Amino acid sequence: MTGRARARARGRPPGQEAGIPSVGAASVQQALPGQLPGRQQPQQPHVPPSVSEEPGGRGRQRVPQGVPQSQDVKRPEGLQISAGFQELSLADRGGRRRDFHDLGVNTRQAIEHVQESKTGSSGLAIKLTTNYFRLTSRPQWALYQYHVGYSPEMEARRLRSALLFQHEELIGKTHAFDGSILFLPKKLGNKVTQVFSRTRNGEDVKITITLTNELPPNSPTCLQFYNIIFRRILKMLSLQQIGRNYYNPNDPISIPNHRLMVWPGFTSSILQYEESIMLCTDVSHKVLRSETVLDFMYSLYYQVEQQKFRDVCAKELIGVIVLTKYNNRTYRVDDIDWDANPQCTFRKADGSEISYVDYYKRQYNQEITDLNQPVLISQSRKKRGNLMPGPVVLIPELCFLTGLTEKMRNDFNMMKDLAIHTRLPPEQRQREIGRLIDYIHKDDNVQRELRNWGLSFDSNLLSFSGRVVQGEKILQSGNVFDYNPQFGDWSKESRGAPLICAKPLDNWLLIYTRRNYDAANTLLQNLFKVTPSMGIKMNKATMIEVDDRTEAYLRVLQQSITRDTNIVVCILSSSRKDKYDAIKKYLCTDCPIPSQCVIARTLSKPQSCMAIATKIALQMNCKMGGELWSVEIPLKQVMVVGIDCYHDTIAGKQSIAGFVASMNHTMTRWFSRCAVQSCGQELVDGLKACLQTALRDWYKWNKYLPSRIIVYRDGVGDGQLNTLVNYEVPQFLDCLKSVGKDYNPRLTVIVVKKRVNTRFFAQCGGGGLKNPPPGTVVDVEVTRPEWYDFFIVSQAVRNGCVSPTHYNVIYDTGKLKPDHLQRLTYKLCHMYYNWSGVIRVPAPCQYAHKLAFLVGQSIHREPNLVLSDRLYYL
Repeated sequence: MTGRARARARGRPPGQEAGIPSVGAASVQQALPGQLPGRQQPQQPHVPPSVSEEPGGRGRQRVPQGVPQSQDVKRPEGLQISAGFQELSLADRGGRRRDFHDLGVNTRQAIEHVQESKTGSSGLAIKLTTNYFRLTSRPQWALYQYHVGYSPEMEARRLRSALLFQHEELIGKTHAFDGSILFLPKKLGNKVTQVFSRTRNGEDVKITITLTNELPPNSPTCLQFYNIIFRRILKMLSLQQIGRNYYNPNDPISIPNHRLMVWPGFTSSILQYEESIMLCTDVSHKVLRSETVLDFMYSLYYQVEQQKFRDVCAKELIGVIVLTKYNNRTYRVDDIDWDANPQCTFRKADGSEISYVDYYKRQYNQEITDLNQPVLISQSRKKRGNLMPGPVVLIPELCFLTGLTEKMRNDFNMMKDLAIHTRLPPEQRQREIGRLIDYIHKDDNVQRELRNWGLSFDSNLLSFSGRVVQGEKILQSGNVFDYNPQFGDWSKESRGAPLICAKPLDNWLLIYTRRNYDAANTLLQNLFKVTPSMGIKMNKATMIEVDDRTEAYLRVLQQSITRDTNIVVCILSSSRKDKYDAIKKYLCTDCPIPSQCVIARTLSKPQSCMAIATKIALQMNCKMGGELWSVEIPLKQVMVVGIDCYHDTIAGKQSIAGFVASMNHTMTRWFSRCAVQSCGQELVDGLKACLQTALRDWYKWNKYLPSRIIVYRDGVGDGQLNTLVNYEVPQFLDCLKSVGKDYNPRLTVIVVKKRVNTRFFAQCGGGGLKNPPPGTVVDVEVTRPEWYDFFIVSQAVRNGCVSPTHYNVIYDTGKLKPDHLQRLTYKLCHMYYNWSGVIRVPAPCQYAHKLAFLVGQSIHREPNLVLSDRLYYL
């Protein structure tokens, strides 16, 4: 659909750790008759007795059962609470630091041709600055790691720390403790040391400190330790941790026109790079809305029909991330309990009962004024101590909304005002990063802490030389265009040229409602104007008027589609997701035929109607199996594969793996297939079937099998690299063996990662900084010595800083030179047919993402394989 939401939510939301009451394993009853909680209105509005599952929501809401309960209702037994404190740990707030799990994965040692050197040489040299600082000194003594046990067991980490620190004369002032692991720069007298502490209520606790490891300065575990220390430093600078990053709530940026607030902050990580250990730090922003969840609920109530309030409220709130400012933690809203309210009680760990009102007053000194509001439920996904995770109860009045809604993202003025503060140009970004290092060097307490551990950081950003590879020429039916980054794309140059393969529109349907007749007619007339120059032969569409109901669209589709139908174009009155989903589901599964959905509003702008018609014509041609443009691909007999995953939050939270493979040597035709996986699974189980089917289709097209297969694997999270090497790559190899004894193609598997904090700035005259040009390649200094990896800046941006993409070759028997692999990767960034320009990732990755996103958002099951040779998901 033109203008549909882009793929924003890839992967899971930030993990949550309970810092407030949580319900036991029992499920929460919800959505029963009652009143909208809270503020005294002249007349309390009545809320409908049921909540149905809303397809458009970002989560699932259970169907309510039960009867109304009184205000002193008690929640299920076994409710857990935690102290809501902040501690430094080998784990971040969302759970264990998964990115450190990748430290021990050395894939380069198995790739023979890059063991000596993995750097390329082609292209022009360019001077670059990056957001890295060298660690100029580090401890030269061993670091001692101890395990700390308690008898009786103490669950609260703050209490464990307080009990241990009663013996500071034993462990010393220089230490790092995360609740169970203690790091010391000195060795205690005994391997096992036992001491006793006393709690406030007089209970004696035995603490056993056991030496578990003696770490030399070059140990990988020391890298985790350096990060612990740096996080402590950020905390000493009065920054607050939210998720993995640190923010400054004392210096907020207010955007009152849009009721938004932005907290400035920083990301940070310390890792071993090619030549030295370095700190990578970048600017981060936390966007908060200056309204609580309760404010939002009241505002929403007066905007919608009373009977639909709970449905709409669930759709808007389930799945969003909220911030509780009393402990600066983020939570995902998974449910709304309409039965409960702040006066409900729960049972604490010691067996006593307390109401939510009293708990928040005692624990956080927070007054809850609206005693009738419902409560929010967040499913805690992390185990705390010996406690299994359970639902966490949140009070709407104490929760602030974070992030942006789709309506906000579509508000041009709001996004423009927000971008002023969040999309920092290179020089401003450099200044903000430099401020952090200045604070560290000027703060006496911070410097004392660093000296105690023997650490110090360079005060200047790292500078080095990168390369800019040769620009690509766009080939389109004998015409050649140069890509000019200043204009952003080549749409103007290619508009009047014939396409490589233009599919005729002999028999096609145009479905519209009565109110959208003018929009449908305008689209038809403009298509007749733009298609001749593309080489598309077009007959007049079969125009069908329908009622503006989902059932009417489906009925017409069932009655009107024939074997000769090329494509179906539907003009929709709004961006209602249920209608779009129903149409796509029918046309992708039950009646497989390419389809194009267009919102009528998109066609209402006279100044851009020709450009929109051109875009729609290109999309329609791709969906019918056409080809638009190409770039020169020197490699022959090579199949390129793209894989990405999407987590479906509607259909049982299953995962969708999109698999896309090239079918010809120019890489203009693509095969696609989906693998539907079990709940929350990121790695692909169905790779074997996908690859086998792709190889069969390749053979049908080319009459031979590819001699080389290059896989671009997107959607791999931190900590999954080892599993990828040991699980997915063997699946590929087994699949290739099953094709035939004599078939042994060369295989290359590359992990693609867009979510990186690395930024590159090109040095220009006068000492200024600017974004590096497209085609900038970095394979030195900031790459990892144990990996065959590189960065590519493939696209140009007009505002802010360009983000590079990180490529990590985890398996390679292809033995391509680094130069050739880097050039091929950059070439593929030009081959995405939904944008006449260069994108951040290779085209097969983006195609795989679009496929997985469509299935996960709208279809929820595998599409019909009849469509597998077309780009029907654009």
